[in-house]
Amino acid sequence: MSKVPYQTTSAVLFVIFNRPDTTRRVFDQIKAAEPKRLYVAADAPRKDHLHDIVLCREAREIATAIDWNCELKTLFRDENAGCRDGVSDAINWFFDQEEEGIILEDDCLPANSFFKFCDVLLEKYRHDTRIRHITGCNLQLGKKWGEYSYYFSNRIHVWGWASWKRAWNDYDKDLIKYNEEEITNKMKNIYDDALVVESWVNIFKEVKAGKINSWAYPLDFVNFFNNGLVIIPNENLISNIGFSSNATHTIQEESVYANIPLSEIEEITHPVFIVPEKRADLSIMNRDFHIAERRRKQNSLKSRIKKWAKSRFKKVD
Repeated sequence: MSKVPYQTTSAVLFVIFNRPDTTRRVFDQIKAAEPKRLYVAADAPRKDHLHDIVLCREAREIATAIDWNCELKTLFRDENAGCRDGVSDAINWFFDQEEEGIILEDDCLPANSFFKFCDVLLEKYRHDTRIRHITGCNLQLGKKWGEYSYYFSNRIHVWGWASWKRAWNDYDKDLIKYNEEEITNKMKNIYDDALVVESWVNIFKEVKAGKINSWAYPLDFVNFFNNGLVIIPNENLISNIGFSSNATHTIQEESVYANIPLSEIEEITHPVFIVPEKRADLSIMNRDFHIAERRRKQNSLKSRIKKWAKSRFKKVD
């Protein structure tokens, strides 16, 4: 006898574009969870990509094929806004109408228990302003942190997540409030590894300069500077199925983060202590920012300089 899928009590925002194949797979999981309120936001075809016209139309048809009791709202753009503006504006639209909810993009395939995970934790931490973000993806590649269903982090992950309007209200897409000097000083209070701090400062500068077309990095910084905590499951509840050469950001098909198998959390257990697992954050940043390799090069350079200095002193003597 097959198990009846969990049905969510939360509103869901589904952000789509031009990938009907992944849109269908994610929508099938949304459909199984039967949200009572579904918001679908779709960017318009790009002017220089004629194939977008058909693909965007197909994706919209898939994402609006409602056959359960559901209030459907749509935000279908007539002009292409791009990833950064398109997604952030869609989330603005969602939280203009909802106090809390679940956000899924068209390449973020959720496990069914992801919806229960979000429902339970949205309610539990609704008024706890320390907690700003609930994510469904776990990028620890099998490593668990603690004996409970989730742990706390300083890092935002946006491959399937949930949050509250109270947290999103602080979002600053252009990082207008912050400057480089402040970023450098404050990041040192969060992570004491100089190379990690340097990595985040460089990302900040490129976002401010418009060189990184990302809506997600500004959310990271807003969370950092509001001393926010992120809930991360100890099982992977979201699989990113969108890694391909045609993707906007996730283009490396061989990435260790591509198509991570889904798990389920049957019973949600809660940590006793609400403190960030900084070692968990560092394990991901060490991998993504190539910290070990950079440190080896740095130490090698220091060693060569030291040897050169010693040889110069010997010649003087």
